[in-house]
Amino acid sequence: MNSKIECVVVETGPQPTGCVVWLHGLGADGYDFVPIVKELEQMGLPNTRFVFPHAPKIPVSINGGYVMRAWYDIKNVDLQRQEDEGGIRQSQATIEQLIEDQIALGFKPEQIVLAGFSQGGAITYQLGLRTRHKLAGLIALSTYLPCENTLDAELNPINLGIPLLAAHGEQDNIVLMERGEKAVKLLQDKGVDVQWHTYPMAHSVCGEEVVEIANFLKRVL
Repeated sequence: MNSKIECVVVETGPQPTGCVVWLHGLGADGYDFVPIVKELEQMGLPNTRFVFPHAPKIPVSINGGYVMRAWYDIKNVDLQRQEDEGGIRQSQATIEQLIEDQIALGFKPEQIVLAGFSQGGAITYQLGLRTRHKLAGLIALSTYLPCENTLDAELNPINLGIPLLAAHGEQDNIVLMERGEKAVKLLQDKGVDVQWHTYPMAHSVCGEEVVEIANFLKRVL
């Protein structure tokens, strides 16, 4: 790979026909969602390459400057106030290069899904709507829309038709569900094909949600 980011790579079989780049949340790492691969495989997913990058370790303001893996700094519980736009755009560029690496390995853009949880989901929105490639789909879990004020100017029109699975926990006290709903409504108003699900859970992922993810991946890949 040409991108300067470490990744965990899992392939569910030889000659995978699809690729999922999956971004973890704040303080986690690329191994966080590796266990989900076996569950998705058991639900009939075709041979797929999963790429789980590790975010860089940076000081996070909201946690007293404690150094942890993060896609960007968070300075305010509001999330959308005092946004670390520079950090968001840096991660956007890093993951864009990671996708270019997968294309160089032989995957077409329409064979690649970008997925993310929480902070990783924010980068999924940030990149997936702006990239020059029309990907197979986007998965945004328990997250919100960053850099909202620049989206109109930067949105690539080819991405308006991209299938998007968005899901959120109704008891999420880290990223309030209202943030997720706001993002979905804004994107639906622009014509993005959003499939929206909520679950009776906190800031996490549940079994029912994994089934929806499997169904979505089987459809778009």
